Amino acid sequence: MKKNYSNFYLTMIMILFTLLLVSCSGGKDGATQAIESYIQALSDKDSVQISNYSCSDWEQNALIEVDSLTAVGSTVENLECKQSGQDGEDVFVTCTGFLALDYDGEAQQIDLSTRTYIARQEGGEWRMCGYK
Repeated sequence: MKKNYSNFYLTMIMILFTLLLVSCSGGKDGATQAIESYIQALSDKDSVQISNYSCSDWEQNALIEVDSLTAVGSTVENLECKQSGQDGEDVFVTCTGFLALDYDGEAQQIDLSTRTYIARQEGGEWRMCGYK
């Protein structure tokens, strides 16, 4: 009878360990998360966060992008990003979804799939460094 309990406990431990591994592996990589955070900060018109998520070389461009959205309402819709390639230290990220804009009742959408975003580690953090 004691042997049955030890098999049961061993089985339960293995199941819990497997569940833990599966739950941890579903996260986004750092480059992808940085791009998604950048896009959300852009929509929120948060110049502090946009600077935090930008490479130093891209920061001025990022602030110009925020300024261009100041007079419009914006929301991120159906954002999904994935890593699509790499060239040296640059990681390419493609996204689907839209940046929905509203200016005085006039609705427009920016299709996020038209750009390939460039992410790079800078200062130990993944950052948005431009697009192509």
